[in-house]
Amino acid sequence: MKSFSASTFASEHPEEMAVAAEVIKKNPQALFTDFQWFLYRAQNTVYFTAYSENTLDKDALMELVGQLVTLAPQLTHGFAGAKPGHPLPKHLLDAITSVEEVDDFDGFPNKWLEPGLEVFEQKGLPLFRVKAAARRGGQDAQGRGSIIMVRSSHALMEGSDSALLARSQNAGHGSLSSKTNKVPISQRLKFMLIAALAAPVHLTAALIATRNPVPMAFETMVLERAALRDLSSKLGIKQRSLMFALVMAALFDNEGKKGKPRKLKTSYTMLDSNRVDADDDFFRVNAVDAPFIMDDDLAVFAKNVDASVAETEAKDVKVRQLVINAMFKTHRFLSRIIPFAYSPRFFRYNGGYDAILTMVPPHRLYGNLTHGMMEPVFCGSYHPGSTLCTFVPARKYVTLNFSMPETHIPRVPRIKALIEKLQKQLT
Repeated sequence: MKSFSASTFASEHPEEMAVAAEVIKKNPQALFTDFQWFLYRAQNTVYFTAYSENTLDKDALMELVGQLVTLAPQLTHGFAGAKPGHPLPKHLLDAITSVEEVDDFDGFPNKWLEPGLEVFEQKGLPLFRVKAAARRGGQDAQGRGSIIMVRSSHALMEGSDSALLARSQNAGHGSLSSKTNKVPISQRLKFMLIAALAAPVHLTAALIATRNPVPMAFETMVLERAALRDLSSKLGIKQRSLMFALVMAALFDNEGKKGKPRKLKTSYTMLDSNRVDADDDFFRVNAVDAPFIMDDDLAVFAKNVDASVAETEAKDVKVRQLVINAMFKTHRFLSRIIPFAYSPRFFRYNGGYDAILTMVPPHRLYGNLTHGMMEPVFCGSYHPGSTLCTFVPARKYVTLNFSMPETHIPRVPRIKALIEKLQKQLT
């Protein structure tokens, strides 16, 4: 049937809307793309949080959420009783927003960071929540009156949406594949064949190799962009490569086999500007694999990372994502035939990756939606069992936002120690 986009669904022809309404009445996620379906079933969540000069109350927060939904109409999708593209009624805004009063902001935002699975619990509520903590007595010494968090199913939001919304710009997706830039039929068939052969292997490996749930934890870190810019310049590498290297060196030891340097299996994301008709209609992002060869010398390791990223991106990075898209389609089909196989155990499978790294576009706060908000900006994601780090650059700061097995958390402070060590080394 016709594909309905988040930004145009409310204005479709009446007959098409009637068909779509019947479809989503039976299955609220029926109009999700295959990528959206996978992230929804995996119960992946994402969050945005920042401080504000304003001391928010419930009414102000509900008004803010109304603006948010106008700029990101995809938030009206995917739940029982949804009317995609239409404003959320007051009773739903009331149900998904909350405000608490606090004496100070000690421990924020970390005390709020958790899987966020409550967005999936009540089928008749939107797949996102917004909350605020307002300081009694108004602003503190740093000018902070409130802290705000938006948490959503990852099926509805990605990093580029957060960056657009930070600028108070429209983040509606529409249909993001390019119908004019067509992938040759021979290549499409190749992707379909690979997916048909690989999906059952992937399913079997996931059910056999996936561990029992492990305790997960969250952590954030704020770094000054100027220091990172200076170090990357002295090393002659990209800031992104330096940040990747700092995180991986801190979290993992160089324990290779038989004395060989350890090879880390990583995946990172990048925005895709060359869209084709086989792309997902909702997500803009490409997932890219890159092996990082560790070295005890951080400067050498950072250059290894930079070289690996450059080599990877010199290839056709789109091919892997198109295969992944075909895999999602195959899994969605198989889940209808053998639904018992698609248990939480399957969706916990992380493919053996040491870490998933996400560099979101720069977050520049301005406009009505983020009026009064201030740096630093924190954004992150959650996937059960995976080590994730989301990098959020803004004007002055970049934040590192971790979700990972709690055994890794004590290693996070190593990052600042590594920066200090590298600064001395390069002085």
